[in-house]
Amino acid sequence: MLEISKLHKSYPIGDSSLHVLKGIDLSVKSGEMVAIMGSSGSGKSTLLNIIGMLDEADEGDYILDNVPIKNLTEKKAAIYRNKFLGFIFQSFNLINYKNAVENVALPLYYQGLKRSERIEKAMFHLGKVGLADWAKHLPNELSGGQKQRVAIARALAANPKLLLADEPTGALDTKTSHEIMEFLQQLNDEGKTILIVTHEEDIADMCKRIVRLKDGVIMEDKFVTQVRASQYV
Repeated sequence: MLEISKLHKSYPIGDSSLHVLKGIDLSVKSGEMVAIMGSSGSGKSTLLNIIGMLDEADEGDYILDNVPIKNLTEKKAAIYRNKFLGFIFQSFNLINYKNAVENVALPLYYQGLKRSERIEKAMFHLGKVGLADWAKHLPNELSGGQKQRVAIARALAANPKLLLADEPTGALDTKTSHEIMEFLQQLNDEGKTILIVTHEEDIADMCKRIVRLKDGVIMEDKFVTQVRASQYV
């Protein structure tokens, strides 16, 4: 599903540069649920941005679903993101003046679907996250947990190969965090491949594998016995 080899990334700082990723090797198989952990400055956000095609490595190879991701134009990167990836953010990133179903339908617009098809698919995914009755509500009328469920529905709408979640529970209370993780675990049980960037140990323990970064290097990569979120909900 995802193959990364000898990945390097540096950023210029004045007359010198900051070497953020130092030869990252990472392989993720279809159906895995992986937590990426690391303190601030460890390189985890840079790695996520490269996987998400929001940034590009200086050196190394990145292959997603047998497609080399390299030297992409902005247009090509946008097409690939829409085809391969679903994004879930800590701050939800919903459009405030669009209601829930319109937010979920947005990725489908870029796939060229008719409005009626977009709405039908968006309603299906809202139903999947338990929010069909909230379809006409604006983001400011939703709780934090509901907003994140809308964001998950939006991420799923285009049927991505890979879900990328950047601190998906960071803005939520503990109970709501466990509810969101329970839903992500259910998606993974159904076969969805999920990468979660988190600094919370209890969230990482709810994944099946933990990758720890420090100073741009993978220090640990281990499979773990998954803690089921349902025991807390």
